[in-house]
Amino acid sequence: MNELAEIISKNEDRIRAEWIRDMSKSVQRADLMGKAELDEQCRALLGAIVQGLKTNGPADVTTTGWNTARELLQDISASRARQGFSSVEVATFVLWLKQPMFASIREELGKNQDKLLDTIWTATELLDRLALLTTEAFLAAREELISRQQQELLELSTPVVKLWDGILALPIIGTLDSARTQVVMENLLQTVVATNSKFAIIDITGVPTVDTLVAQHLLKTITAARLMGAECIISGIRPQIAQTIVHLGINLEDVVTKANLSDAFALALLRSGRTVTRLSSAKVRPISNFLTKREE
Repeated sequence: MNELAEIISKNEDRIRAEWIRDMSKSVQRADLMGKAELDEQCRALLGAIVQGLKTNGPADVTTTGWNTARELLQDISASRARQGFSSVEVATFVLWLKQPMFASIREELGKNQDKLLDTIWTATELLDRLALLTTEAFLAAREELISRQQQELLELSTPVVKLWDGILALPIIGTLDSARTQVVMENLLQTVVATNSKFAIIDITGVPTVDTLVAQHLLKTITAARLMGAECIISGIRPQIAQTIVHLGINLEDVVTKANLSDAFALALLRSGRTVTRLSSAKVRPISNFLTKREE
């Protein structure tokens, strides 16, 4: 419908001004988006709608003539998903265009009722389709954002700590599942290679329960570390977890276990040819002495 495109082009400035004014009364988020950015988005979308109408008409917004409008709505939706807008706020960005567009159509075609109704109905269907595209793009962007954040949280929740030369510690907090086990294994193996470590302590003090599945995940991690030349020690075996492991019949005979991290660290030091000894009080020097000497 070139006539609808002509109406939008002729009244573009007024439509955009009324569109922004109406949004500002309800959904405009000045805390998330400035007026200049919103004005630019409205200007670009109106231009893309005119281009799509002139190229392919309003019937199918999935055709090549609507590529510019679709890409623009996808960019806007992804940007607003990152900025913190809700799905309702993103969808109404397009829907609020109806009222100013209908006003311009009524002004131009008010003397021809049949053409007026047909054009308004066409504009309604078009804006509804564009709003659906916007919502779909927003949901896809939000899912991608959530997935990336979950991956980042997994990486942050499984840090590998260097306790000593050749000795690593991997504290695990929360439940182990297949996805997290993969992250744990990758982080551990990469750090083993990077530091040339021979001992890795896997501390499960923060793991609430150990069932058959969790034990299998731990054994996979231990086996992978052994293939890289690192011996693993599991620490944090509480009495309840020990009873559960025995009750489930989980075989940990080939795995060295300790009740707490300090015992596991002491064992790793011993097996690496080191030991920790307590100095007599006469030989102990205050920290202030080291600080003073360093300053000098």
